[in-house]
Amino acid sequence: MGPERVTSALLDMGFSDAHIGELLSLQPGLRPQKLLDVTSELILLGVNPEPVCVVLKNNPQLLKLPGEQMKKRSSYLRKLGLGEGKLRRVLYCCPEVFTMSQRDLEGIIKVLREKCLFTVQQVTEVLHRCPYVLREDPADLEYKFQYAYFRMGIKHSDVVRTEFLQYSVTKIKQRHIYLERLGRYQTPDKKDQTQISNPLLKDIFRVSEADFLAKTAFSSAEEFNVFKKLLAREEEEGPDSYMSDHEVSTGSDEDTEDTEADFTDGQG
Repeated sequence: MGPERVTSALLDMGFSDAHIGELLSLQPGLRPQKLLDVTSELILLGVNPEPVCVVLKNNPQLLKLPGEQMKKRSSYLRKLGLGEGKLRRVLYCCPEVFTMSQRDLEGIIKVLREKCLFTVQQVTEVLHRCPYVLREDPADLEYKFQYAYFRMGIKHSDVVRTEFLQYSVTKIKQRHIYLERLGRYQTPDKKDQTQISNPLLKDIFRVSEADFLAKTAFSSAEEFNVFKKLLAREEEEGPDSYMSDHEVSTGSDEDTEDTEADFTDGQG
């Protein structure tokens, strides 16, 4: 197909003349048909013309993908529920969703489904809300979820709703353990009860460090900086100490078995 027919096809998809000019200049020497194949797949996945242009401008390597690979990956993403416009955020944050190996992609999905026990719908929401999980090491991702679930008492639905998995383990531990040692956060018991009112997760993680200290921890930056240095030293001495210490101190083996029995699916 010649440039004129490709231009006409792109216009029919909703691209403006300016968009088409940008697309045609991205990869000099690229066959127009190749450009049309890639843009068509993105449009079919529910990504609008302007976001398609932005994604391809920032990630021109997508234009080098074999057509068959693009189609297979598009089909797989639809099965994950990432069609109908949900792919836009994923592409902005993690364009390698198209270039990463199928094995690596399936490895992340396997952790979310089989290790974290999210429902199919929750996996879709996690990928949509926190695309950066696609860049995580599967073992690190599993540990982050386990920390949220067992150490902080956060339910599956709240992990998804609050976009918890987007935060680094370092940030999560620093803020959570600091609040815990200040007596401002308590892990819920088996009945999901605490003796204090825990702050909202958004007030712990979705705020700047200054706001976290002023409005949630009620502490100074100097104190927090000293704590972070001490915590880093403790982590070096025993990186798994917090998980293991907590599990040992929660009670008898029977209590631990009960807790594990409760960890069955993402309905909570």
